[in-house]
Amino acid sequence: MTISAPESAVRTVELTVSGMTCAACSARVERTLNKLDGVRASVNYATERATVQVPETLADEVLIERVRKSGYTAEIRGDEDPDIGFARVRDLRRRLVVAALLAIPLGNLSITLALVPRLRFPGWELLCLALAVPVVFWSALPFHRATLRNLRHRSSSMDTLVSLGVLSSFAWSAWSAFAGGAEPGYWIGFGPTAPGADAIYLDVAAGVTTFLLAGRYFESRSRRSAAGLLAALDALAAKDVRVLRDGTERMIPIGELAVGDLFVVKPGEAVAADGVVHNGLSTVDVSAVTGEPVPAEVTTGDRVIGASVNRDGRLVVRATAVGTHTQLAQMTALAERAQARKAAVQRLVDRICAVFVPAVLGVAALTLAVWLLGGAPAREGFAAAVAVLIIACPCALGLATPTALMAGVGRGAQLGILIKGPDALEASRTVDTVVLDKTGTVTTGKMTVTACRPADGFTIGELLRFAGAVEAGSEHAIAAAVVTAARAELPDLPPVERFAALPGLGAQGEVEGHDVLVGNARLFAERGIPCDFTAADGATAILVAVDGRIAGHLEVRDVVKPSARAAVDALHALGLRTVLLTGDNATAARVVADETGVSDVRAGVLPAEKAAVIEELRAGGARVAMVGDGINDGPALATADLGMAMAQGSDIAVRSADMVLVREDLRVVPDAIRLADRTLRIIRGNLFWAFGYNVAAIPLAALGLLNPLIAGAAMSLSSVLVVSNSLRLKDFGRADRRAA
Repeated sequence: MTISAPESAVRTVELTVSGMTCAACSARVERTLNKLDGVRASVNYATERATVQVPETLADEVLIERVRKSGYTAEIRGDEDPDIGFARVRDLRRRLVVAALLAIPLGNLSITLALVPRLRFPGWELLCLALAVPVVFWSALPFHRATLRNLRHRSSSMDTLVSLGVLSSFAWSAWSAFAGGAEPGYWIGFGPTAPGADAIYLDVAAGVTTFLLAGRYFESRSRRSAAGLLAALDALAAKDVRVLRDGTERMIPIGELAVGDLFVVKPGEAVAADGVVHNGLSTVDVSAVTGEPVPAEVTTGDRVIGASVNRDGRLVVRATAVGTHTQLAQMTALAERAQARKAAVQRLVDRICAVFVPAVLGVAALTLAVWLLGGAPAREGFAAAVAVLIIACPCALGLATPTALMAGVGRGAQLGILIKGPDALEASRTVDTVVLDKTGTVTTGKMTVTACRPADGFTIGELLRFAGAVEAGSEHAIAAAVVTAARAELPDLPPVERFAALPGLGAQGEVEGHDVLVGNARLFAERGIPCDFTAADGATAILVAVDGRIAGHLEVRDVVKPSARAAVDALHALGLRTVLLTGDNATAARVVADETGVSDVRAGVLPAEKAAVIEELRAGGARVAMVGDGINDGPALATADLGMAMAQGSDIAVRSADMVLVREDLRVVPDAIRLADRTLRIIRGNLFWAFGYNVAAIPLAALGLLNPLIAGAAMSLSSVLVVSNSLRLKDFGRADRRAA
């Protein structure tokens, strides 16, 4: 009887697990760890992480040793080599390059010399074998290792069939080269081949290795991207904090900060944790977390979010949430949980292979036994068994996803769409709702002057000259918009003297001998300057006074991208529902929705709540595609069925998305959905052909009606058909509105 450790004696350990090649591997590691008393483990194949709850008395080394005995390697998260992911991808790339460089001459040489005897030269078989050895025993080594690991645990996978197919093809070719050259060749429909034609199977061994290594290489790159999202989120968190205790500032590690502590944030520093301003007045740049372009003005009593950046004054903040309870930490956790839902197409292949591989091995063994028991020569029986393995070797199956993915990625890149992996293709098939982040996605993400309204006695030029001259001394996002508008009309702005920034209010200075004040209504009220200007809905009013007299006001707002309306119309034409999601106020959100044609608006959504909105839509039965660009969009992008990030956005958004949209033109969004849907259809067609071909051909091979030579040719033909089907994606275009 196993007695679990009491809750108070349980701790959490996070491991980085290496060597997993499929979802079955992560399940095996999870089962192995869970056999330990008092241990509860959850292993994420996509991110190569294991979260383990263990008794306090259980050493970390026990967990690492258990994982090692199951055939994998593990390290405490944080202790692992940061370059190990790059090293694995680099190793696969090297193996792929060697296999491809040798497979091309080997294929041409072995086929030509095997079928045309007069072109042969002494030792041609040995040359073919020499070219094949590095491919079979070095490039294909990851498949052989996985097969041995599977055998130790009495299981099988696609790696098993690949390894046996490659090794049996090589063994048969080697036997033919050294012992079978004097015997007649095989009947191929128009006469026997020349002796030694068996050597053609080296082409099979090299081809299978090359194609499947290509698929494994792209899969590893995709998995590194999944882990990269979490690393990027972690990098935002502060490592140290300037805590205020007994009136003295002292730097301490962030882990020692407690709720209720006062900490100091100087200009240019990131806020260390979520909190409330205890005293101070400043402008805080929240774009790194919320995606909103306008810095927030904060003073005593206002909330601040960890990882936002203090722009101006000194702030003293009282911590209200630290560690895993901060908004940033919650975003990281949401993203990590969402990463577990990946690659449904590949899971389908794994499930089929779980039955298909043992069945093929059984059929091959049964074929050899029946032929030998029936009194047939060993050569014929072995030929039939090898034919079964070769005809069933999942070359077309391995090509089905990567070739269509590469063709789709290549065409997508030409259209400004980067597809990261098969999960995006699977999700696109049933997407019925597209959620659009407002700032930086539907809008430009930059403040722009949209109206200039001078008061009586002033002209537009004068208003822009005075406002632009003063704001040229400020670094505020709104100030930059005013300066840009002023310089568009007046390239040479007059100099400003006695400039002073007024944090949270505006700025002042002397321009051409006049005292100029630029700021918000609160500043003008404090200075006793009456004004009755109001800005249009969704815009911010910037008031300007010259020598204490109101000169007019400018309206500033984040404008909608020119392509937004056409993109939304195209999504509606595809039968998709659109939703505008923003942390901005409802008025500003509704203005943008009216301009673009989006009917459903979710405004005032906090960064950590965006993923919850996506989950709410999915819980209601919707299949959601999320389009965003900000750091705060990362968890939402990962939570959605299909995440689409603007390439100009934050690194975290790009890492967490299934697709990256390179072009600024928002019409690329419906194009991406249509391209992904068509690519998925191609993949499904490839898989149907690959399995259908095997099911039909295996009985013929077992009956001896397909010798290994014909089996190799047929397998190659199936691969050609799969590749040709995938290349149909080259015809996809933006103007194409036909059904995929």
